[in-house]
Amino acid sequence: MDAIVIGAGHNGLVAANLLADAGWSVLVLEATPQPGGAVRSGFVTAPGYLSDLFSSFFPLGFASPVLHGLDLDITWRHAPDVLTHLLPDGRAATINRDLDVTAASMEQFAPGDGERWRRVYREWAGLSGNLVASLFAPFPPVRAGLALARQVRVAGALRLGRRLVLPARQLAAELFRGEGAALALTGCALHTDLAPDDAGSGVFGWLLAMLGQEVGWPVPAGGAQRITDALVSRLESRGGRIVYSAPVERVLIARGRAVGVRSAGGDYRATRAVLADVPAPALYLDLVGPRWLPPRMVEDLEHFRWDGGTIKIDWAVDGRIPWRNPAVAGAGTVHLGADMAGLSRYAAHLAAGDLPPDPFLLLGQMTTADPSHSPAGTESVWAYTHLPHRRDWPADEIAAHVERMEAVLEDHAPGFGKLVAGRNVFAPGDLERENPSLVGGALGGGTSAAYQQLFLRPVPGLGRADTPVDRLFLASASAHPGGGVHGGPGANAARAALARNRRLTGDLYRRVIGAAHRTAYETGTLR
Repeated sequence: MDAIVIGAGHNGLVAANLLADAGWSVLVLEATPQPGGAVRSGFVTAPGYLSDLFSSFFPLGFASPVLHGLDLDITWRHAPDVLTHLLPDGRAATINRDLDVTAASMEQFAPGDGERWRRVYREWAGLSGNLVASLFAPFPPVRAGLALARQVRVAGALRLGRRLVLPARQLAAELFRGEGAALALTGCALHTDLAPDDAGSGVFGWLLAMLGQEVGWPVPAGGAQRITDALVSRLESRGGRIVYSAPVERVLIARGRAVGVRSAGGDYRATRAVLADVPAPALYLDLVGPRWLPPRMVEDLEHFRWDGGTIKIDWAVDGRIPWRNPAVAGAGTVHLGADMAGLSRYAAHLAAGDLPPDPFLLLGQMTTADPSHSPAGTESVWAYTHLPHRRDWPADEIAAHVERMEAVLEDHAPGFGKLVAGRNVFAPGDLERENPSLVGGALGGGTSAAYQQLFLRPVPGLGRADTPVDRLFLASASAHPGGGVHGGPGANAARAALARNRRLTGDLYRRVIGAAHRTAYETGTLR
C-alpha cells in the first residue's frame, strides 16, 4: 500500500481522495463502525426526524477551494435567512444573502449601520478570493499571500494585520454603532471557543458573518452525511479502501521513518506515507511516543490546549417553533440568550471553569434550511452551548444545564416544550464516545486562540502537516488551518506527502523540513 490514512473523518477522507487522484493506492483505517467523524447524520429523536449529529451549516465547506476542487456530488440548500441574533428583549438582527435585507435589519438598531454593513461587506468582497485561498493553503501561504499583499499594499496589510488580532467586541465597536450588527459579528466569533474580548476572536466573527453575507450558510440536501457519503463514494471509485472498527494502536517507525501502522487486526505497511486524522496529542504521545520526538516538542505538548466542551440537544418538534418574534422563523441559524454584556458574562463563567447560569445558545432550524429533515409543518432542531473543558461530567450537572438551555428557548418561544415529540442529548462524554477525536466534547481539535494558530499549531513549530518523523503527516483539525468542515488540514497533509515523494526533489524536501524541525525544537533558554 502506498499510503495509510488513520481516521475516516472528513479530513482523512479528503487526504485519501487527493492521494488517490495522484495514482496512489490508499487504505483508510477507521476506529469506529462508520465514516465521517463529526460529519454525520442520523435519526436520534423521533421517526422521520433527521438530525445532523455534530457539525451542521457549512459556510467554510461551501467556500473551501479544497472541497470545491473535489467536485463532490452534493446539492446545497439555504434557509430564507442565514442567521438571526435574538436579543433578550426580543429584537432580532438578521443576516440575509440579500444585502438590502441585511442592511435594513442592522439599520433598525442605529442610523447608518445599514450603510456601515454594506461598506464592511464591500471591503470583504474585494479581499475574499485571496483571503480564503490564503486561509486554506499550507503555511506560509506563499502564492495567495503574495497576491493578497499586492492587492492591499503596505498600508492595507498593516490594517488587515491589526484586524486579524482584534477582539470581536473591539472590532464590532469600530465597525458599527448599534448592537444589532455588533452582535451579529460577535455571536459568530462564539462558534469558536474564544470570548468576545480574546485577541483574534474578531477575525472569526468577521469571517463567518461575511461568508454568510456572500455565500450563506448552506446545508447539504439530505443532511451532513451527504458530505461524507460523497467523499467515500469518490474515494472508492478511485480504488481507495476503508476498513472500519480498526483502531490504530501504533505508528510503525524504522530509522526515523513511518513505514506503517499496527492495529488489533495486524500490521499494515505503507511504502510512501502515513497520514493521521487524529488529534495531535493522540498522534504524538500515543501512536508515536516520545522516543521518536524531540524532547522540546514533548514538553510543548504539555501546554497544548483543547477548545471548550460542548453539550448538544436535538429535538423533534411537532409543529413550527412558536417564536415570540416571527422574524426568527426563517433563519437557519439562531443565536439567542445574550446581548453583548451577556456574551462577556457567559465567556467569563467558562474561563473560570463554571457552568454559565444563563447559557448562550447556537441553534439550528434544520427543516427550515432543508425540508427533507422532517415532515412538512414540523421542525428538526438542535442547539448547543459551550462548557468548560472536562473529560467527565456528572449526570445531574448535565441534566441541570439541559434545563437551563430549554428555559432559554422557552422564554423566546413559549410553548416550545409542549411541541417536542422527541429529544436526544449529547453530553461531552457522549460526543467523545461517538467520535474519539472530540475529546471532552471539544469540536475544534484544539483551541482557536491566537497562541495556538498558524506556526503555533498544534505547538510552536512549522505550522505544517509535516512531523519530526519522516513520511508521517498530521491531517486533523489540530493542524493548520484548524477546525471547521473545509478539508484544509487533510489537503495540506496530502500535498506534503506528495511533495516528500517527488523523485527529483523529495529528498531535498526531507532535508529542508528536517533542518527546520531541528531548529524549531532545539534546546533553548526560553521555557
